[in-house]
Amino acid sequence: MIQCARQPGLAQIWEDILGFENCEFYIKRWPQLVGMQFEDVLISFPDAVPCGIKMASYGGKIILNPDDCYVLQEGDEVIVIAEDDDTYTPSPLPKVRRGYPPKDFVGPKSPERILFCGWRRDMEDMIMVLDAFLAPGSELWMFNDVPEIDRERKLIEGGLDFSRLENITLVHRDGNAVIRRHLESLPLESFDSILILADESVEDSAIQADSRSLATLLLIRDIQAKRLPYKEAIGSDGFRRSLSEGSWMGEMQQASDKSVIISEILDPRTKNLLYMSKISDYVLSNELVSMALAMVAEDRQINYVLEELFAEQGNELQIRQSDLYLREDEELNFFEVMLRARQRKEVVIGYRLEDAERAIINPPDKVSRRRWSPKDVFVAIAEKE
Repeated sequence: MIQCARQPGLAQIWEDILGFENCEFYIKRWPQLVGMQFEDVLISFPDAVPCGIKMASYGGKIILNPDDCYVLQEGDEVIVIAEDDDTYTPSPLPKVRRGYPPKDFVGPKSPERILFCGWRRDMEDMIMVLDAFLAPGSELWMFNDVPEIDRERKLIEGGLDFSRLENITLVHRDGNAVIRRHLESLPLESFDSILILADESVEDSAIQADSRSLATLLLIRDIQAKRLPYKEAIGSDGFRRSLSEGSWMGEMQQASDKSVIISEILDPRTKNLLYMSKISDYVLSNELVSMALAMVAEDRQINYVLEELFAEQGNELQIRQSDLYLREDEELNFFEVMLRARQRKEVVIGYRLEDAERAIINPPDKVSRRRWSPKDVFVAIAEKE
């Protein structure tokens, strides 16, 4: 949930990968690839995206995003993202232009201000994970109806050591997240991310918990929309008009461009409301956990892959802007974008086009060149910054 709160669109990608209807992780041995460098293995599969190696020489140790110069050894297995375990196979190496990415670094992380609405039993774990992700000087605002003295006691009992927090400062605010005047006391327009949690006080009823989350979401977006600067747009007839003219939903969608809100939901039926509104991303927490367990039950090796991607260190899924890999008006195919990303030691596994609602993981056509928009984004496996 924390990863998704900091990267818009990531929740949908995890939902696709963990589900069994789209692409997922597979591990398989390919004797014909022995002796090849990982950089060449990467573009050897037209119908899959290699993202790691299971090393035979180290007792089956799994390495995600290995170095390009790693040479596949006898007994090594390749970790890929593919539609099914029988839908991909290596092919002769295509001719791919490498080129150089326009940017050779990512700027230093800046302090962030994040808001948690609601209270969970595992809040101390979320705080420690967030402290590992954020830059020094960041703030975590905690807004719920648990008295502050009880919060500290619960966090300490849960194992949180306040002295170990290196990057974030906790800011406590009391209030009910479904009462407008309580929310209006917060600087809602100033947060980089807001995470609406399924509060433990109503977690026994998924419908009640989701109703509370939706009410909080609508109130926050409405308050944000009224506080943010007025924005105008040019209509098809050439006249200037407000994006929200005659539409409160339009005002909220404008606010959604300014800050990220992730709503934790428990009932799968609720996600249709959020998906259609386009004013918030969501994490279907119960379903994601169930899908992850089902995936590990089918192949327990996948547990090591998920463990690293969800941990505070190592590699994770990241949303990357297109200008990290290509220049404006450049025409590249997906294989060429993958090789550009390798110069940053990243594995690109998919993309989302500017006007698309969902990302495409493991695109079926990796050889046709296209002109990418500056607003297109790529999905990559990369080391945590």
